[in-house]
Amino acid sequence: MTYTDTLTDPRIATALGRMFGRAEQDDATATRLPDGFTALTPQEQADAAAGIYMPISAAGGELLYSLVRAVRPTTVVEFGTSYGISTLYLAAAVRDNGTGRVITTELSEDKIAAARRTFAETGLDDLITVLEGDARTTLGGLDDAPDLVLLDGWKNLCLPVLRLLEPRLRPGTLVVADDIDLPDLAPYLAYVRDPANGYRSVPFPVEDGMEISCRL
Repeated sequence: MTYTDTLTDPRIATALGRMFGRAEQDDATATRLPDGFTALTPQEQADAAAGIYMPISAAGGELLYSLVRAVRPTTVVEFGTSYGISTLYLAAAVRDNGTGRVITTELSEDKIAAARRTFAETGLDDLITVLEGDARTTLGGLDDAPDLVLLDGWKNLCLPVLRLLEPRLRPGTLVVADDIDLPDLAPYLAYVRDPANGYRSVPFPVEDGMEISCRL
């Protein structure tokens, strides 16, 4: 039997290796962020942090790939493209499923340009739509209901983005949030872990942790 695994494509493996390598400099780059960074607007923060990759872990990417293969979503929505590492894992799974698309969002023009180049280089650009600007605006016009959502942008915006998407979430939709150890994600975690809000949620122990929530 022949198995399809687009992650083994040399173009994708090379791109992921390159970006993970550059992400190793994130801590050093973050020391150059301006004073008062947390008080800036999301757009100002995105511009100031344009040189920081802020990727998911490789293990987290493998988890996302497997979830997409299992769920076989028609539409995947990602909040927070950055340089496109997580997007590649999502799109590779969509390619191997033979159906679906990825809609991803990003504020930084520099990151958008770099991500689009990478998507073209890896041959996955036909599956990916990049929405430029604040996700709280761009995702408001989403036509299709997402079957899987990845929340990996600014952590204080994950809950507002989820609430924006909620009217379109069908029962069984998976919502994944990265970096559950970060304090800014606490309001989001409190929300999805409260059964009254309509989710069954569980933390997954990979790197800084992912929260996997099923819409009930």
